Amino acid sequence: MSTSIIQFRVDDDLKNEAAAIYEKLGIDLSTAIRMFLKRSVMENGIPFPMTLQRSYDPEKALDAVRKLNAEAQKSGSDDLSLDDINAEIAKYRKERNAKAE
Repeated sequence: MSTSIIQFRVDDDLKNEAAAIYEKLGIDLSTAIRMFLKRSVMENGIPFPMTLQRSYDPEKALDAVRKLNAEAQKSGSDDLSLDDINAEIAKYRKERNAKAE
């Protein structure tokens, strides 16, 4: 099988950081890149998930908190302490476990 040389430019810091990681894994940078290419062929694409960050809408988040607060006030649970909340959770779990037995 014939081989090809691939050349590309990369920031020195990035190259050095990646090479240090691969060295700890017992492989060199060239082997890591070959592994990436082989895995790309196996996956028929990029061999890891590629997603965009979801945008954060602070107004939407505040609206959700306001709705939760309104529901807590309506149910009378808005003034529960952490101990009260933990007691409610423990009570629920005990009841659930009793039903499961």
